[in-house]
Amino acid sequence: MHKIEVEAEHDILSLNKRLAKENREFLEKHGVIAINVMGAIGSGKTLLIEKTIEALKDRIKIGAILGDVIAKEDYERVARHGIKAEPLNTGKECHLDAHLVHHVIEKFGDVDLLFIENVGNLICPVDFDLGERYRVVMVSVTEGDDVVKKHPEIFRLADVIIINKVALAKAVEADVDKMVKDAERINPKARIIRMDLRKGIGFEEWLEWLRCVLQSRGE
Repeated sequence: MHKIEVEAEHDILSLNKRLAKENREFLEKHGVIAINVMGAIGSGKTLLIEKTIEALKDRIKIGAILGDVIAKEDYERVARHGIKAEPLNTGKECHLDAHLVHHVIEKFGDVDLLFIENVGNLICPVDFDLGERYRVVMVSVTEGDDVVKKHPEIFRLADVIIINKVALAKAVEADVDKMVKDAERINPKARIIRMDLRKGIGFEEWLEWLRCVLQSRGE
């Protein structure tokens, strides 16, 4: 039984790897910067995408793929900002995979920046490359200041780590410095941003990183 399960998992991951490669080749061919946005439910992923759209949509063309067990609500939130968006319902699955993204990726060949919002989970998305160029992992202080330490794998693969809702740290007795140190220990190469989207804290730093990423297209 265990051998069959291991073989099945290997087949799934091999197929995902192949489709992720195809997704990546399509995006690179069209000069699209794709960002896989991961994080727990309520960490602020959708709001980050919304605020980024409003800040940049007059200068660049932005698209969004919204993944969730039922993606309708997040899709409607993002689509109302006037960008091209697609919902991806995962049903019982706790993550997006390259196959699901493959179904809609060709609709986004004309955008500059593509956000792929993953299902709210800090464990399941780790093993599934979607074909993105960058990975952003977002957590909030309301999840507890040990959340980074408890989920090292997803942070190890991140290009940017966002610690959100820092204005609430005192109220929820969370140590933001501890969260930052845990992130630095796990992934010293990642850009770490202290943020509070409701207060405007850290958002300009995020936009600065995005501008650098967009300027690097084609290099």
